[in-house]
Amino acid sequence: MENERTERSVLIMSASAAIATVRTASVSATATVTPQSEQQNMVKKVAFSSFLGNFIEWFDYASYSYFATVIALVFFPSGSHTVAMLQTFGVFALSFVLRPIGALFWGNFGDKKGRKGALAISIMFMSGASFLIGCLPSYAMIGIAAPALLLLLRMVQGFSASGEYAGAATFLGEYAPADKRGIYCSLIPASTAIGLLAGSTLATVMTSSLSSDALTAWGWRLPFLMAGPLGLVVHYIRTKLADSPVYASMTQALDDKQSAASSASANAAKSPLRELFRNHFKALTISFGACVLNAVGFYTVLTYLPTYLSDTVGMAAAQSSTITTICLVLYVALVFGMGHISDKFGRKKVLIGACVAFIALTVPAFLILNTAQFWPVLIVELAMCATLTANDGTLSSYLTETFPTSVRFTGFAFSFNLANAIFGGTAPFIATWLIYATGSSIAPAWYMVAVAAVALVAMILSHENADKDLSSI
Repeated sequence: MENERTERSVLIMSASAAIATVRTASVSATATVTPQSEQQNMVKKVAFSSFLGNFIEWFDYASYSYFATVIALVFFPSGSHTVAMLQTFGVFALSFVLRPIGALFWGNFGDKKGRKGALAISIMFMSGASFLIGCLPSYAMIGIAAPALLLLLRMVQGFSASGEYAGAATFLGEYAPADKRGIYCSLIPASTAIGLLAGSTLATVMTSSLSSDALTAWGWRLPFLMAGPLGLVVHYIRTKLADSPVYASMTQALDDKQSAASSASANAAKSPLRELFRNHFKALTISFGACVLNAVGFYTVLTYLPTYLSDTVGMAAAQSSTITTICLVLYVALVFGMGHISDKFGRKKVLIGACVAFIALTVPAFLILNTAQFWPVLIVELAMCATLTANDGTLSSYLTETFPTSVRFTGFAFSFNLANAIFGGTAPFIATWLIYATGSSIAPAWYMVAVAAVALVAMILSHENADKDLSSI
């Protein structure tokens, strides 16, 4: 009897222990799953806000480029169409002057105070400036003040937008798994292309459905006015985000270091600008060289060519806009593929391949563009667009991996925006001027070849950082 009681007690104790073990395991599993679920939700929010912020920026630039002829009439009335177009593209180029300064400001802000704070504030300035452009009175109403205000707002927009692309790519890249960073970061150039696609589509629809008087009077304003409410949505989302684990770990390490250091060394530890130019100048120079092809290629292929085809080659505006729309659809599809390829084979190989392709193909491509035949022009633009995706789909992850966490935002933003200020924003202006000065319609092609050669040298000198833990570089 006593033995039975003893066995029964042992069984009860064993069962209780088993139940306790199961409960403990269940609690541990819940504790493990919940942070992972929260992390996945945060990545989705970061991706969506990054996508929408870049969409607004590039929808604005697309609208300015695709409505350049109309904007020239509204703000730069002149007896010479070429002069008016040069003035319009001149404002486009001057809006990039403040981009390197804005890059240092927002990059330094993001590296010191956090990615999400910089992005949440910059989107308000960027979208607000775009919205106000849509409200500007014309030259006929207020005279020279109209183009002056247009230039001012474009410069505010450029200053604010300088942190958007780099900040969004940095933020997303720090959240992404190392073996999928390329495809995650390719969302950023994809969002820029979708912004251009939306602008191109809207321009095509409005050009075909509105009279020239309606388009000049109010139609061109609609794309800019849309930036206001979209910017408020992005700002709200970004205020709800958390900074990346990589950045949080870095700031914690700095806080620990500062608690044991003097105030002077503590301030030095949190000076991204000083650290960038003192310790990472070579990487910054190579990154700048890598960005120049992206700057010229992007603005030439995706924003300037519609104007080139209609004004220089003589194609109907509706046809050139249709071709651009088709190319942008291909761009969005291929840019993710190029990001995936860079995950498999490395950023350096893909970027070198893009440089070589632009050097070999650009001049023959421009010769075919000058035939003004729809199908040959479409095929050539598709080929140029595919080549561009090899660069664009890889560059954002390459730049994210080039710099350490403490200067990642600043290094990415400054190298990218300096290249865009010198080469990107001026690309339509230089292309138009080269044709005017040389009398050759393929002069812009030789300019692109020269830029691709510079980028090729930079990429040969660069290092491969794919698959590395961002907290370790």
